[in-house]
Amino acid sequence: MARAMSARCILRKGPNESTDRLTLVVATMTHDTVTEDTIVALVDAFYAKVRRDPTIGPLFDRVIGDHWDAHLPRMYAFWSSVLLGSRRYRGNPMAVHQALPAFPAAFFDVWLGLFAETAGELFVPALADDIAGRARRIAESLKLGLYYRPAEADSVRSGPA
Repeated sequence: MARAMSARCILRKGPNESTDRLTLVVATMTHDTVTEDTIVALVDAFYAKVRRDPTIGPLFDRVIGDHWDAHLPRMYAFWSSVLLGSRRYRGNPMAVHQALPAFPAAFFDVWLGLFAETAGELFVPALADDIAGRARRIAESLKLGLYYRPAEADSVRSGPA
């Protein structure tokens, strides 16, 4: 698996001016390919952020509760299907989201922000942008299915007779 890595070292002299050294290496690895392993890393890191988020975290907590051990493998399969074409996911994301308790459309923006941030932390910029772009297209599709009501839009546009 190819990765780009950047590192920074901090050296400290010991109290006796000796060559005692403490070396701290802070490494940031960014992947330039998508694999099943990087999908697991993406999904795990992303949902850790989701669970801590004050806006969308409570919705996920209410819906998923203590069933993350069942939810995460479904998300690995979903993103494997999206990013690798693996066809591992066997579900209907629209039906799943339609069955959820009502939530504001703006939650998608929070979700997308966290997803793009996480992808940017794990992948090289061009790949992170591609992954985030796919997530945006999926979110737009879900938003249209959940919130777009042409009959209501027409009645608002035309106004009272």
